[in-house]
This record gives sequence, structure tokens and C-alpha cells, in this order.
Amino acid sequence: MAEWVALGDRAIRFARPPGVSSRALVTTVRTWSGAIDVVVTRDDVAVYFAGPPHVTARDIAALATLPDDAAPAREHVLRVVYDGPDLAGVAEAIGTTIDEVIAVHAAGEYTVETMGFLPGFAYMTGVDPRLALPRRATPRTRVPAGAVAIAGGYTSVYPLASPGGWHLLGHTEVVMFGPDGALLGLGDRVRFAR
Repeated sequence: MAEWVALGDRAIRFARPPGVSSRALVTTVRTWSGAIDVVVTRDDVAVYFAGPPHVTARDIAALATLPDDAAPAREHVLRVVYDGPDLAGVAEAIGTTIDEVIAVHAAGEYTVETMGFLPGFAYMTGVDPRLALPRRATPRTRVPAGAVAIAGGYTSVYPLASPGGWHLLGHTEVVMFGPDGALLGLGDRVRFAR
């Protein structure tokens, strides 16, 4: 049976079932009695409740067999100018050219798997394994809003100016987070176009 850990008296955390989409997890867990928020990361799921949680190990174990959410995924094409300060370093790290780094990143089809770090910051999977570099050894104190970046097998767009440790490949003028909230959501499909 799947185990969970209490996070205070109104929240729990448990290991994310492998192979189950974030969208399916959030959709299902939100139906649990008293659940008011669900946060999905690469490895864990946290659930926040209006009162004490009434969840069993059996409820959590059942999540491992969830089908994907049946609602169609939204699709986005984000225009990118590949002019990032880390292009040459990424090319050198993977033993190729800047043009090839750009071509490989632009050819990808990405899925928003988790959200976090900043409002509207979408962790997208589908990165070509050649571009799956770790974070920079030294983070920047300021990354501009709209910066298109890669790190740890993910790609994303910084929605706001902030510190950051990802490799910057370029930028987009698309507003990722504004008065109406985040442009991207769990399960959305994203392509980058030059």
C-alpha cells in the first residue's frame, strides 16, 4: 500500500506514482473529500485539505492505475528568438554547434508536467536527451522575463524577471503570466518556433 506523510494537520505528501500524468493526478485528487489544493512535483504529490485529511493508503495506491485525463490538451506555439547567452556553452558541453542546439530545441514537442518556482513557470518534458544538462554551476542573480531555458531534462520560459540557474537559449515576447494568470497549464503541449 502507498504511504503518506503528514504536513501539519491539514496536508499530506506522498510519492508520485510513476507514469501517471500530472493532469490526471490533479483532476482525481481534487475530488477527494476536503481537498482544496494539489501540488505535483517530479517525485511527490502534496494535497492540502480544508480540515484534517481523510485519506487511506488504498486511495493513494489507486492513483497508480489512473488513465490520462480525457480532456484534450491545449496546444501553444511560442515564437522564440534564439539569442541566449548560454548557447555557445550548451553547444560546447554537448559537442555540437549553436545551430544544432537551436534546431534540436526548436524541433521538440513539449508537455507541461509540473508548475512552480514562480507563478506561471511551467516545467516542460520532452527535451531531447542531448540537451538534458544539469543546472548552471553558478545561478544568475537576474534572468529576464521571457527567457527560454533548459536544465535537468526540462525546458521552460521564465514568466517574470528573477534569479535563475537554467541555461538561457533565447527569449520570447509571449506573456507567460499576467492579470489573467498563467498562460500554460498542466498537460498543455508546447512547440517553440523560430
